[in-house]
Amino acid sequence: MIERILIANRGEIACRIIKTAAKLGIESSVVFSKDDEGSLAVKMADKAFLLADSKNNSQEYLDIEQIIRIAKKDKIEAIHPGYGFLSENANFAKAVEENGMKFIGPPHESIKIMGDKIISKVQAKNCGVSIIPGVDKETLTFSEAKKMAKKIGFPIMVKASAGGGGKGMRVVQNEKDLEDNFRSAKNEAKSSFGDERIFIEKFIQNPHHVEIQIIGDKFGNFIHLGERDCSIQRRNQKIIEESPSPFIDMTIRDAMAAQAINLAKSVNYYSAGTVEFIVDAQKNFYFLEMNTRLQVEHPVTELITGVDIVEQMIRIASGEPLKFNQKEISFIGSAIEARVYAEDPSRDFMPSVGRLNKYSPPTETKFDEKQIRNDTGVNEGSNISFKYDPMISKLCAWAPTRKKSLELMVDALAEFRITGIKSNISFLIDVISQEKFQRGEFTTNFLSEEYPEGFKNRNMKNRDLEYLGAALLSLQKSLVQESRSKNGSFPETRKNKPEEYSIHWGDKIISLSWNFSDGCHLVKNRKEKEFIIKFSKLSFNEIISIQVNSRILKLWLSKKTDGYLVNWKGYEGELKIYPPKISQMLEFFPDKKLPVSHQALNAPMPGLIISLDVVAGDEVQLGQRLCALEAMKMENVLYAERAGKIKLVNRKKGDILSDGDKILEYE
Repeated sequence: MIERILIANRGEIACRIIKTAAKLGIESSVVFSKDDEGSLAVKMADKAFLLADSKNNSQEYLDIEQIIRIAKKDKIEAIHPGYGFLSENANFAKAVEENGMKFIGPPHESIKIMGDKIISKVQAKNCGVSIIPGVDKETLTFSEAKKMAKKIGFPIMVKASAGGGGKGMRVVQNEKDLEDNFRSAKNEAKSSFGDERIFIEKFIQNPHHVEIQIIGDKFGNFIHLGERDCSIQRRNQKIIEESPSPFIDMTIRDAMAAQAINLAKSVNYYSAGTVEFIVDAQKNFYFLEMNTRLQVEHPVTELITGVDIVEQMIRIASGEPLKFNQKEISFIGSAIEARVYAEDPSRDFMPSVGRLNKYSPPTETKFDEKQIRNDTGVNEGSNISFKYDPMISKLCAWAPTRKKSLELMVDALAEFRITGIKSNISFLIDVISQEKFQRGEFTTNFLSEEYPEGFKNRNMKNRDLEYLGAALLSLQKSLVQESRSKNGSFPETRKNKPEEYSIHWGDKIISLSWNFSDGCHLVKNRKEKEFIIKFSKLSFNEIISIQVNSRILKLWLSKKTDGYLVNWKGYEGELKIYPPKISQMLEFFPDKKLPVSHQALNAPMPGLIISLDVVAGDEVQLGQRLCALEAMKMENVLYAERAGKIKLVNRKKGDILSDGDKILEYE
């Protein structure tokens, strides 16, 4: 067994690998950049080595020579690449092996074939795997891309040859949008994988994205660990994954797995790998790509099979055969993973950077009937940098049934408390709560169909607002009573007479009546439905529990002058309580809105300018591309919000911007 490993990665995956290494009694080391100096991975590892700065943004983790040099100096036996960065770089795997160390992953020859999205399509076709119509060579120039797109017909998918994870990937619906998307895909591919090669294939409409997890040893033994449904995606990046898929059955699973294993065997593959398929409405499946690495979403597979995939990778790299066969693999229950990202859903998912002032994740549990697992690379006080992937954590829930696992996931997400930056938690809860998702009726178009105008805030259901309003109305009355008691005033509760109140949540207004009877807070709605409220602790700026009838509300509260800031079940906003007469008067005092100014283009997020497409004096049209920022490994193109003439360009390519920095000005 290997005794000392180096993890050539960062964040949650580095922490994940460290945990398994510790379980096996293996000493683990990590490399880290200056931005990651105080990271959780650095604290968890037995040793940590600082990477020298790179001239290019976030390229330290792609520096093969430096990583190999560190590993050799520390007498490392094996290197685990994690996912992303160098994980599918055949040259890195080869360099590790040539320098007398083991690569915890497949052989470099297999990576070279299957890690290349173009060559792998040819390989798949040659061994009988169903493939998507497309072109079997890379596209070097835009003119070539244009010819190829016309040949196979729109819509098309423009994809990075060397990577995955949604980076360097664009769906193009028509020729007009091809140039911008082609350029963006090449830029992202180069930034993320150090390889700007692009290829084009036909885009299949309304597909499901289903992948098969395989593991093989160095003796030719293979197993599969079932499928993962990864159809919930935004910008081709997976957000929610689950296993088993609610769409395919065991017959299709076995057929997909057989093709996946045959493909792996054809390139003498070993270690963990994932073969991704697109499945159409008729349940025909087509090879998409093979990820020759550990997948981000591997925990859902571990939860339903009980197999530690990282452990198997280490054992296989050590030369051990698989200790179990396919018949010994059981698929039990249902697991779901939600990726918690540092981004602002209400601002078109703009990256959010800064310090995690508060980071309180849900409690991890492991019982026979339920499991909650939180894979993270941060803790309270961590800094979220624009340089790297925006993932804060991967939250997983397992239960005997899909219905129960979804309920567990919503409850667990609602327990999260994050301040200092924005997160997508409210969005995740909203997605999982959608009826179509609950029924398993979704494709990769789910988000664009359900959120055609984007996501602003969760639209609170009237029933939920009644429960929340009843809870906070009773809490407010208790605070008043407590204050009166301290001041020696006559307790308000002795009135024993119902009082009417209006509850305001955004544009929603409901009416509730409150009374204190037989030692209990009693609230009624207009239909005379009763809510009995109980609580033992009155506090703010932390998660508290309030019982409303038989329902327990776990929520975070902060007091404001005329209401409460609330975070509950993904609902984030301000709840206000008024007597009816005051509520009616508010109609005569509309909110003042500041005028929108388009005299300048300001950075909507911190980031690196990777292209400036205009100069002073240019006449631009509404919607014209002005520049592109790289933030959290994704390219974000900024377009003109008005027509006009550029007066001044304040920045240049390569500048690092803070949120709000002025990029250019109009006349």
